[in-house]
Amino acid sequence: MIEIYNLHKSFGGNKVLDGINLKIHTGETIVIIGRSGSGKSVLIKHIVGLLNPDDGYVKVENQRVDELNEKDLYSLRRKFGFLFQGSALFDSMTVEENVSLPLVEASNGYSKDQIKKIVLEKLELVELPNIQHLKPAELSGGMKKRVGLARALVTNPSYILYDEPTTGLDPIMSDSIDNMIKDLGTKLNVTSVVVTHDMYSVKNVADKVAMIHEGKIYFVGKQQELLTSDDPVIIDFIKRTGV
Repeated sequence: MIEIYNLHKSFGGNKVLDGINLKIHTGETIVIIGRSGSGKSVLIKHIVGLLNPDDGYVKVENQRVDELNEKDLYSLRRKFGFLFQGSALFDSMTVEENVSLPLVEASNGYSKDQIKKIVLEKLELVELPNIQHLKPAELSGGMKKRVGLARALVTNPSYILYDEPTTGLDPIMSDSIDNMIKDLGTKLNVTSVVVTHDMYSVKNVADKVAMIHEGKIYFVGKQQELLTSDDPVIIDFIKRTGV
């Protein structure tokens, strides 16, 4: 379980998070929505300790993230896969080298043959067989997202954080990524946290939805509750997405 309690964060006097409270239960897929600049990405960076709170805390499996020493924080991060908004692939590396990077950096005793086998398995899992020799420049936007997802999966994480996974993709590829998120959550029994402003993704993947508004959790509940809400703030947000 991930527990977020009274989380506050400001940057240069600009308050982004103003007392966030949220529980993310093991095995569920939660989608976090909100307007651009509402603090969605800031929130998930706190979950893995990339940012420290001004006040409040994040607990993962009953460990306060901001109180962990460097060794324990590294150990905790090994339980997470992170799909970055821009995929964050290294242009000079092949797909195989990009996906294998977390295993190589971990220095956990895998042989080159073992690493290659794991990489090919993860590429197969995201439906990209036989592309391990290609460079990112040779891939479409959707393929880059899936390679980034394969890299997020390569350490067999318990949690996967998705930062705007469908941004910049056409509707067909967006649906493909959404279906993959949903299928992987079921197949691998992972806890998935999806940050997006795309209401189509909400409808496709969410077990639960949390909406950030003015630095706080404004709504949390099932997607159907969100979609049928008569709250003017929620209605306005949904209308702006075009759903």
